[in-house]
Amino acid sequence: MTPVRNHLIELLPELDRKRLLARCEPVPLVLAQVLCERGAPLEHVHFPLDSFISLVTHLDGHPGLEVGMIGREGVLGASLALGMPAVPLQAVVQGAGTAWRVSTCDFLVELARSQALQHYLHRFLYVRMAQLATSAACLRFHLIKPRLARWLLMSQDRAHADHFRVTHEFLAYMLGVRRVGVTVAAGALQRRGLILYHRGELQVLDRAGLEASACTCYATDCQSYTDTLGVPSFAARHLV
Repeated sequence: MTPVRNHLIELLPELDRKRLLARCEPVPLVLAQVLCERGAPLEHVHFPLDSFISLVTHLDGHPGLEVGMIGREGVLGASLALGMPAVPLQAVVQGAGTAWRVSTCDFLVELARSQALQHYLHRFLYVRMAQLATSAACLRFHLIKPRLARWLLMSQDRAHADHFRVTHEFLAYMLGVRRVGVTVAAGALQRRGLILYHRGELQVLDRAGLEASACTCYATDCQSYTDTLGVPSFAARHLV
């Protein structure tokens, strides 16, 4: 059996955790795989392990824009705790890997049985709300380079590795900027020795330097997770 590496599941009491995992199956998530469309009913709930998922919004025919990210600190499908069977955003696999998957029907059974699961899902949703607000302000006021540094840190935290694959096109799509802007920002980070980027393969060389280059939104998001869920943020545990 795949070892439990999802922090939200780890927070559950042992009995609740075992019951939930008994209904789950480990599944591979493929890069760019669409897990759900905006407004469509959820067929499955996903708890990422070493994979991570982008939450993307679309407006008036414009290219999509990432407004959130879910990795092993959370779950895709938390809206079920509010009685909402769909998510308001498109969910796209940004980092390939594995996840625990459970059908919506089975998840609702466990949700009804476990007050702890309800409690932590509500708190996770609060974190998501705070992070969405931060993301909106970040997109409006912060420059591309610190935003890119923040995005790379968020991805590294959830990829559970210093290496991951990402293209210029995908970065531009996620950040809502032109490809040339990503090229300039990534080049600046690489010249400073913070990252190594070649043909879609990215390696974080200097984690501390990248944190210093990121906008304050990164630290704000991490602190929100710690304050709300009462455990060290996933960032602090990204190499655990």
